[in-house]
Amino acid sequence: MKKLGAGSREQGARGELAAAGGRLSRGFTLIELMVVVAIIAVLAGLTLGTLGYVNRKGAESRARSEVATIAAAIDNYKLEFGSFPSNNTTALFKELTGQGTVNKTRVFIEPTPGLVTNTVNGPFIDPWGTAYNYRNPGTNNVGFFDLWSTAGGASDQSQWIRN
Repeated sequence: MKKLGAGSREQGARGELAAAGGRLSRGFTLIELMVVVAIIAVLAGLTLGTLGYVNRKGAESRARSEVATIAAAIDNYKLEFGSFPSNNTTALFKELTGQGTVNKTRVFIEPTPGLVTNTVNGPFIDPWGTAYNYRNPGTNNVGFFDLWSTAGGASDQSQWIRN
């Protein structure tokens, strides 16, 4: 019988056997790979859920900011002309951008991409793609005006974003 030398191929295999607890270690088992894939799937699910929440909160924040900006423009319009714009979202857009029947020149708010889709006829668009609603005289703000977004079509009015 031939003796094995320290550097022979057979000796290397025996060394791997001893290190792996009696079996050859040549890679990952199917179970180990499945566990890794399951962990990655769980982490991806958590990330996507969080991303949706962050997007919704970002849209709400943007809508609050836009409502405040449009409301400030409406207040400035009243200071200049003595009354609020008429009760119509298209007329509101035209009056605040200097294209109206009362206000033909003064721009109270600059139409920007994202806030409007049509810079000639408006109306002002919220982050969910629907028009901001405007009412004069207001029912929630008696003696003033109401301006609101339905926050993506929320049926619960407590979720609407108002001035």
